[in-house]
Amino acid sequence: MAPTTDDTEEHADAPASPAPPGRRRPGPVAVVVGLFGELLITAGLVLGLFVVYSLWWTNVVADRAADRQADKVRDSWSSGSGAGGGPVSFDSKDGIGFLHVPAMSGDEILVEKGTSMKVLNDGVAGYYTDPVKATLPTSGRKGNFALAAHRDGHGAKFHGIHKIEKGDPIVFETKDTWYVYKVYGILPETSKYNVDVLSEIPKESGRKKAGHYITLTTCTPVYTSTYRYIVWGELVRTEKVDEERTPPAELR
Repeated sequence: MAPTTDDTEEHADAPASPAPPGRRRPGPVAVVVGLFGELLITAGLVLGLFVVYSLWWTNVVADRAADRQADKVRDSWSSGSGAGGGPVSFDSKDGIGFLHVPAMSGDEILVEKGTSMKVLNDGVAGYYTDPVKATLPTSGRKGNFALAAHRDGHGAKFHGIHKIEKGDPIVFETKDTWYVYKVYGILPETSKYNVDVLSEIPKESGRKKAGHYITLTTCTPVYTSTYRYIVWGELVRTEKVDEERTPPAELR
């Protein structure tokens, strides 16, 4: 009887199935492209976070700082400290009053000394001490009450400056006086080095004689600091602050 083989032997003798093909390793070009793509994604995330920080979070921090300082100023007024309408010297380091510009926003803007980043980053408007000295309305002298504030980030108090039109009111509030100005001139774009717009007699605005002027300045276009946007106003009247601090008609 011829010898037979069992199933195990038959399977062992059968040809083996081909092994599955292995994965190909990416070439150097593919590796570089992949790494570059990951870097772009990371850079995009970092840039996005920076934009959020610059345009949102700095506003939050600045508004909080401005609110705290504003409360201190109003508390000092209520307690009777300070004389008259507030500090009149250029050496003052405290807030001297509040700016109200209905066309720009309904918020009051604390005004402090100086236009450095350290001052403006606290969400306030600063009056110029360099390269020219602003004339404070509380001094009673003729001149130009020139102010600056950020247009984006850090409170962005002058963000809506482009909404102001000729004839609009600008009101400055001190401890005991409302100073009511009327906008008469707007310069949508000028060099950041044009200090003539801050002169006691801002001739570029069309005025030739000394008067009681106010000038608002900020960066333009928005989200850049290439040029400056200028708004000029002239004092039309003052009102004494009553016990209820009733605002002038322009703010009602």
